[in-house]
Amino acid sequence: MSDAPDLFAAAGNGTGDAGATLPPLAVRMRPQTLAEVRGQGDILKPGSPLRRLVEGASGTAGSLSAILWGPPGTGKTTLAHLVARASGREFVELSAVTAGVKDVRAVMEGAARARDLYGRQTVLFLDEIHRFTKAQQDALLPGVENRLVILVAATTENPSFSVISPLLSRSMLITLTALSDDEIGEVIEAAVADERGLGGAYAVEPDAAAYVIRVAGGDARRALTTLEAAAGVADDGVAVGEDRPDALPITLADVERAVAHAAVRYDRAGDQHYDVASALIKSMRGSDVDAALHYLARMLEAGEDPRFIARRIVISASEDVGMGDPTALQTAVAAMHAVAQIGMPEARIILAQAVVHNALAPKSNAAYLGINEAIADIRSGKGGVVPAHLRGSSYAGAERIGGGVGYVYAHDEPEAVAAQQYLPDDLHGRTDYYRPTDRGFEARLQERWTWLKGRLGR
Repeated sequence: MSDAPDLFAAAGNGTGDAGATLPPLAVRMRPQTLAEVRGQGDILKPGSPLRRLVEGASGTAGSLSAILWGPPGTGKTTLAHLVARASGREFVELSAVTAGVKDVRAVMEGAARARDLYGRQTVLFLDEIHRFTKAQQDALLPGVENRLVILVAATTENPSFSVISPLLSRSMLITLTALSDDEIGEVIEAAVADERGLGGAYAVEPDAAAYVIRVAGGDARRALTTLEAAAGVADDGVAVGEDRPDALPITLADVERAVAHAAVRYDRAGDQHYDVASALIKSMRGSDVDAALHYLARMLEAGEDPRFIARRIVISASEDVGMGDPTALQTAVAAMHAVAQIGMPEARIILAQAVVHNALAPKSNAAYLGINEAIADIRSGKGGVVPAHLRGSSYAGAERIGGGVGYVYAHDEPEAVAAQQYLPDDLHGRTDYYRPTDRGFEARLQERWTWLKGRLGR
C-alpha cells in the first residue's frame, strides 16, 4: 500500500496525439482540495463531521467511517481521495463488483501492518457497497469497529435497504445531492481553463454549454465526459492545413455529435418544463400511448429528474385512471420506488412501463370528482354532527351520552351490509359524491354501488 496516488501530475488538453495517453478529463479535473469541490455545501461546511474527517481532525471525529449515498457524479470518489490525503494516510480502493471477503481480509491485514510498523492509518474506499452481500459486509465490521480502517463506502442506493444495520450504526451516513445547473456550469468553466483540463485551448459557446449542463443532469462526471468528447469532435472539424485558432470553438453541433443525438429544445426551469409535463399527463389521459412516450422521452433527454416524472405518473394513475383500472396506481407507485432506487438510465424503462399502463388503461375520474365535491361541501359548512350510533363507545362516559348506542355491526347482517344512516342528517339522502362510470373495472363497481345504495336506503 502507498499514499493516495497523484492523478493530477499530467497536464494538457486531453485531445490529439499528446493527450492520447492522459487520463480522462473527469479524472484529471478531480478536485485536489475542498476548495475545488462543487456542490455539497451543507455536508462540507466548517465543523461538519465529513469536513473534519477530510481535514484529518484529531480524535474521534477525524477517524469515523462514512457511507456516502448519492447519485453518480456528485463527488463520492473525490471525497474518498480527499479523506486519504489527510495526514498521510494509506489508501486502498476496492470495488464491490469484483472484490470479495478474501480481498477485504487482505486489506485488514495490510492495515494492521501499516498501523503497527509505521503508525499510519488506512482509508478503505469501497465503491458500490450495495453490491456486497451480508457476509461480505460482515467481514468489514471488525476493522471498522476497532478503527483499524476508516471505511469510506459509496453507494447510489438507499443504505437503509442495502447496508447491514451494524455497519450503518458504526458509520456516518452522508447524503450527497446532484449538482445544480450553476455548479455544473462552474465545473465546465474550470475544465476549459485549467491546465489539468483543456488548458484554454477551447471556447465553449453558450448554447453548447447549456446543452452539456442539460445532458449532465447534475452529474459532474457526465458533464466532463461530454465536454471532452465534444472537444474531440471540434478538433476533427479542423481541416487539414487549416490554422487552428488559439481557442477552438466548441459549438452546439459539436456537442450533439459527441452525444450522438439532437439537443432537446427544452428548458427545465422555464415554461417548457410545465408545457411538456402537461403534454405527458394529457396524452396519458387521452390514451395516446405514442404521444405519451414521446413526451416522456423529451423530458428524460432534457435531463428532467426522473423522480419528478414518476410523481406525475402516480398522480395521473389516481386522477385519470382511478377505479377504471386500480392496478395502474400499483404500477405507478412501484415505478416511483424503483426509480428512486435505480436511477438513470435504467429508470427510463420503468417509467415507460408506467406510462404505457396509464395510457392504455380504461379511464375514470369518479374518485377524483367525488373527493372534490365532498371537500367543497365541507368548506361550504355542510356536514352536521356524527350520528350518535356511529360515535365512539370505548371511552369513559361514551355510553352516558349515547355514543355507539343502536349501532348495527355490518358483519352480523346478510351480505355484511347494515341498513343504517351513515351520513350526517343534513347530507343523508341528498348526497351522491361517487358516481362510477361504466368503463373498465369500474363498470362492476357501478352495478355493486347501485345495489348497495338500495340496501342502505339511499
